[in-house]
Amino acid sequence: MVHFSQGHTGEQTICKQKEALKLSNMTETNPDERVSPREEPSAEEDSRAQSPPEALAILSNSSSNAGNGLEQEDEHEADSVDRDDSASLFSTTTTTTRSKSPNTRKLNRLCRRVKAPKMVQPLYKYSSHVREDHNHQIFGVQFNPFLDRSHAQVFATVGKDRVSIYECERSNGEESNEGIRLLQVYADPDTDESFYTCAWSYDSETGDPVLAAAGYRGVIRIFNPVKHQCSKNYIGHGHAINELKFHPVRPQLLLSGSKDHSLRLWNIQSDVCVAVFGGVEGHRDEVLSVDFDLRGDRIMSSGMDHSLKLWRLDKPDIKEAIELSSGFSPNKNTAPFPTIKEHFPDFSTRDIHRNYVDCVQWFGDFVFSKSCENSIVCWKPGKLSAPWHEIKPQESATTVLHHFDYKMCEIWFVRFAFNAWQKILALGNQQGTTFVWELDCNDPNLTKCSQLVHPKSNSTIRQTSFSKDGSILVCVCDDSTVWRWDRVN
Repeated sequence: MVHFSQGHTGEQTICKQKEALKLSNMTETNPDERVSPREEPSAEEDSRAQSPPEALAILSNSSSNAGNGLEQEDEHEADSVDRDDSASLFSTTTTTTRSKSPNTRKLNRLCRRVKAPKMVQPLYKYSSHVREDHNHQIFGVQFNPFLDRSHAQVFATVGKDRVSIYECERSNGEESNEGIRLLQVYADPDTDESFYTCAWSYDSETGDPVLAAAGYRGVIRIFNPVKHQCSKNYIGHGHAINELKFHPVRPQLLLSGSKDHSLRLWNIQSDVCVAVFGGVEGHRDEVLSVDFDLRGDRIMSSGMDHSLKLWRLDKPDIKEAIELSSGFSPNKNTAPFPTIKEHFPDFSTRDIHRNYVDCVQWFGDFVFSKSCENSIVCWKPGKLSAPWHEIKPQESATTVLHHFDYKMCEIWFVRFAFNAWQKILALGNQQGTTFVWELDCNDPNLTKCSQLVHPKSNSTIRQTSFSKDGSILVCVCDDSTVWRWDRVN
């Protein structure tokens, strides 16, 4: 009998690093001083997403184990190279074709000299890997961060029309059996669906885990793994959904970023769309990544228009809408919910990246983001000394704190991950190598970097995810494989 451990019913606890980095390579930029290529309108012509009303079917509750010994390859010291900044001319890459680099041309500007990071012995060792049977790309993976530490760690993957849930097996002392066991598989009734993202939360009343998934069809599916069913569907976006994130404090609030250039905030308890972010000054192309800050007061979004935008949730009208959504009932109200339309971000910049910005996450009061430029950038809006409440929508300056450079990752929709304490950062590349940075240091120039390699891991790694205690790192790839790496004691 397959079952899930019950999630926390109390207040969510997330420990994140709050210490500011001691900076040594800071740069402040102003959009009025940079050179930018001429933007062209998007040439994408995908039809509006449709979804059948029926729920998803459970294909199997089977188990699968895999494990091979690791043959470590020699570590290669990264050479210093010149990095040419590039910019997208046209947004011609369709949402389902994510294995090509965006169209680019060279910019006539000074190149930043890339300094090789200090390479160290890997923090993680190979444990096992499995291959899903759909033979398509796996775009997303997320551990459930709400399970008790005494229970086995559970994670979900999304690829093609499948949502798969796995358990990380533990060694029992007598024999080493640290594999990956399949718990449940859901198949969308629409075989043309291709899931791109998933996110975990929990039911504040029952404590049951909640899993959300979305993708090409633009429909958000809400799953109850305990009851083995797809309990809800949300339709509102006009195109594909590229990322989902749950609010860090309010487990019923779900954020989605879409190809329709907008973000939507949903209340999955009352089944209403609380707010739509986009429009006049919103994104001008696909929204590829979204993230809440630790307190859930701010949203950072990024997209194909090379921009990063800040949206505040602590403004009176949005706070009132969130509170109103909690007690709203369609059965008791004849009028529809008054969804907030937020057309103007509280900050916007195109100075950090020169191409699609496909991943963004908060790091305390700083922001980490990446593009198709072989570098993750740590930065903040305004000047370093400027408090966040003093940053105005018309603010133009940005401060770049540090670049975390890597190699062979020049396609879009490849996403990094932090561990729960934000002291470890992981990102995969096109060759099946995972880069791991140790951020627990005061000087970013002393950051240690290691590479996780395996002879059979040679496909693009789309996303990584850490278990709640950071002891397990999981990577998902274009060749339908799921890789487990365990922390070295």
